Amino acid sequence: MKDGTGLPQEPDRAPLSAEELHALDAYWRAANYLSVGQIYLLDNPLLREPLALAHVKPRLLGHWGTTPGLNFIYAHLNRVILRHDVSMIYVAGPGHGGPAMIANTWLEGSYSECYPHIPRNEAGMKRLFRQFSFPGGVPSHVAPETPGSIHEGGELGYALSHAFGAAFDNPDLVVACVVGDGEAETGPLAAAWHSNKFLDPAHDGAVLPILHLNGYKIANPTLLARIPHEELESLLLGYGYQPRFVEGADPARMHQAMAAALDGAVEAIRRIQQAARTGTDEGAAAYPRWPMIVLRSPKGWTGPKEVDGRKTEDSWRSHQVPLAEIGSNPGHLALLEAWMKSYRPGELFDGEGGLVPELARLAPRGERRMGANPHANGGLLLKDLEMPDFRDYAVKISGPGAGVAESTREMGKFLRDVMRLNLPYRNFRVMGPDETSSNRLGALFEATDKTWMAQRLASDEHLSAGGRVMEVLSEHTCQGWLEGYLLTGRHGFFSCYEAFIHIVDSMFNQHAKWLKVASREIPWRQPIASLNYLLTSHVWRQDHNGFSHQDPGFIDHVVNKKADIIRVYLPPDANTLLCIADRCLRSRNFVNVIVAGKQPALQWLDMDAAVRHSAAGIGIWDWASNDRAGEPDVVLACAGDVPTLETLAATDLLRRHLPELKVRVVNVVDLMTLQPQEAHPHGLADRDFDALFTTCRPVIFAYHGYPWLIHRLTYRRANHGNLHVHGYKEEGTTTTPFDMTVLNDLDRFHLVMAAVDRVPGLGSKGAYLKQAMRDRLIEHGLYIRRHGEDMPEIRNWRWSG
Repeated sequence: MKDGTGLPQEPDRAPLSAEELHALDAYWRAANYLSVGQIYLLDNPLLREPLALAHVKPRLLGHWGTTPGLNFIYAHLNRVILRHDVSMIYVAGPGHGGPAMIANTWLEGSYSECYPHIPRNEAGMKRLFRQFSFPGGVPSHVAPETPGSIHEGGELGYALSHAFGAAFDNPDLVVACVVGDGEAETGPLAAAWHSNKFLDPAHDGAVLPILHLNGYKIANPTLLARIPHEELESLLLGYGYQPRFVEGADPARMHQAMAAALDGAVEAIRRIQQAARTGTDEGAAAYPRWPMIVLRSPKGWTGPKEVDGRKTEDSWRSHQVPLAEIGSNPGHLALLEAWMKSYRPGELFDGEGGLVPELARLAPRGERRMGANPHANGGLLLKDLEMPDFRDYAVKISGPGAGVAESTREMGKFLRDVMRLNLPYRNFRVMGPDETSSNRLGALFEATDKTWMAQRLASDEHLSAGGRVMEVLSEHTCQGWLEGYLLTGRHGFFSCYEAFIHIVDSMFNQHAKWLKVASREIPWRQPIASLNYLLTSHVWRQDHNGFSHQDPGFIDHVVNKKADIIRVYLPPDANTLLCIADRCLRSRNFVNVIVAGKQPALQWLDMDAAVRHSAAGIGIWDWASNDRAGEPDVVLACAGDVPTLETLAATDLLRRHLPELKVRVVNVVDLMTLQPQEAHPHGLADRDFDALFTTCRPVIFAYHGYPWLIHRLTYRRANHGNLHVHGYKEEGTTTTPFDMTVLNDLDRFHLVMAAVDRVPGLGSKGAYLKQAMRDRLIEHGLYIRRHGEDMPEIRNWRWSG
């Protein structure tokens, strides 16, 4: 072992007695044996008869290379939990480490409690082996099916941000986070090291990072394993950690070194926390230097040294299945049997196939087991938020379009009071990449500061150790924090510029998949609070940012996921946004995406109307329509705040120039109402959809995002052939707000022309109106290039009714 000085460091005394060392090594061997069995065996789990080809799976799938290191860590963490009475969860960052977590939770009993058909005996072991990477079984990575997990191990880069999210506001929890050295090469993981600048030892738990350097990825060496020791140590010191190095391959020496390192790390964590919680922290102006461990061990440790004359252990060849040709190479079958017998299973398991009692005693009991810790099944701990009445934040308007407000600023006042009401419970946080004030949510700072443990200057504003708004310029880290926070039983909101939420596309994917499996297929996992996104600074209002900040496509990405998991809301004004925000904060097991503008905008609905409209998700705005006496000639539909404005302005033009034309205005708040009822729980029945949109009339649909999505959601509807969608067409620049809509044919003039083109029988009136609209577009182009702002008739337009 080496400490933070980089010098070899032997403990003053061996922390493990000879008996403890023997037992701990045996427990590790048991986990390794079970891990190899999961990858290879269908039958003969305890090798009570000679191993035959019939006992081996026909398809060998799984990853061995990282597994023995994960088992080694798990066994030692069990010891720490027992010795120090620690509440701890285990985040396994290395990809496809499933065999280790499954093996260890089976050994401690938590696996069999979740899956009674896989008991801790020989029959249960056989089922445990058979199910792994097998049809109808469990995946090879740590997944929702794995007890004790909050992190999907099949995708790399997010372990550390998840771990810190779990530790926030959990003062008695230690999150042991194993970071694979391949994972450590990812951008999200590199940013997540800085999470220690946001961890408050007075009120939060602790994260113990364990960087596992086994040297290789799938087919290449890993960077952090191939740089000088001093350089790696300097890197980790620069991140603000106090690294302790455990390095080698000899099991006895490594066990003693790891035990000493972990004891020292836990004691350091408790010193830091005690100093902060008793007010004796002399370094209160700086964040503490938390301990971490660097474990350098061979890839595929304890596996075959060589296979077919080629180095395997401590090589990339051990990454997946070291013996991959058992069906065609009898020598591999013999090697497998020798490998498994090297763990001496007869010493580890009793006649019934259960772990022998002297080893079973090494596992913690009850909720101290990492597989049964309730923080890893956060719904067990989840408490409802204390919620103010969102109606108290209503924007008062005398009629449609009679008021102006910044929708997200009004939402910020609501979130401020959600924050205030829940400060005593420390169960609500707002995340965002340096954009809380920019997104008009600054009212939050009337209730709390931004979390900040690094250096603070007298000129800083709203920074404190106890702040509950979390900002770091890494969308990956914000998302990871929030996911970890939610998965351990708390609530939160994530606000982001719309164009840059794509940075977390892959993370959203994994969380949505986790929710799908956890909520529908795993009865022992309890519902957690929904992941709530607020996307603002959206595509239609990027006056100075230009084309780079224009992309509404996250919605398209979201709707690919299971219908019973995702929700997409496009509130047209502040009161509707308040209704939707309240609904999302109360919901469970969803991903809610809200898209709302932050700029001053006309307000359409009073609070009572907004409540009704939000509850339905879609509806006719009768005050804007004039077709009550019969079928409309044209339906003008809209989804999104700017499309709603342009649709109403187009309606106004049509009613003034063609008063005999029957126009129906339909507004969509809940995008998923457009899908058929059988495709989404919020989808409209065909008869209700037809009642709104008719079965034969033209529908001009102004949509916030890419037009094709509306066609995709409605392609099975009766009137789809008459649906004409205007939306974002990848046209944009630094320009005026109205010109953005013109560039994409979403403006009122283009919408009017589209209606004229599709309503038969308008004759010369229609021709003259189209000509007038084309003239207005030309005038608009000339005006903005001369004056740098939109025409007065655009800037000052109001709904005339």
